[in-house]
Amino acid sequence: MNSDHLSADISEVLLDEDSIHARLAEVAAEVDRDYAGRDLLLVGVLKGAVVVMADFIRHLNSHVTMDWMAISSYGSGTKSSGVVRILKDVDIDLTDKDVLIVEDILDTGLTLSWLMENLRSRGPASVEVFTFLRKPEAVQVELEPKYVGFDIPNEFVVGYGLDYAEQYRNMRQVGVLRPSVYGR
Repeated sequence: MNSDHLSADISEVLLDEDSIHARLAEVAAEVDRDYAGRDLLLVGVLKGAVVVMADFIRHLNSHVTMDWMAISSYGSGTKSSGVVRILKDVDIDLTDKDVLIVEDILDTGLTLSWLMENLRSRGPASVEVFTFLRKPEAVQVELEPKYVGFDIPNEFVVGYGLDYAEQYRNMRQVGVLRPSVYGR
């Protein structure tokens, strides 16, 4: 992405690429330890978790299965609508599997809470969450992810898979998007 465009749209870089990869390696080591010898299924939440999932699985040393879900609660805006729709469901039977949801960001927690309950109803051995980013000040439900990459301020962030209007996902870092870009 053009650096002039970046400097114009991003007010602050919160996480650089090296910090991100170092933290993903630490979380992967915890997951390897915690799930050693178990049937672990990683369920990535499309589209935001694609970049996180791709880099995260390369840090894992154990065998895992991977699947994807696409759910929507945002529409085209910057705030959750509160109505969750499954756009793409997992293809794998979850019965007796340890499921680790890989999420890009935990904001209000409403969508993720709904997703956890939905997956728990399918008979897995367990359902836990690895969220790359968490905004502690924004969480509205009691939800404690098993793994957290980074806690960040309650700002609108893009990059490393996170978008605004399908843009900025390809940035190698996470940055705060200027409100003038999205009209806050």
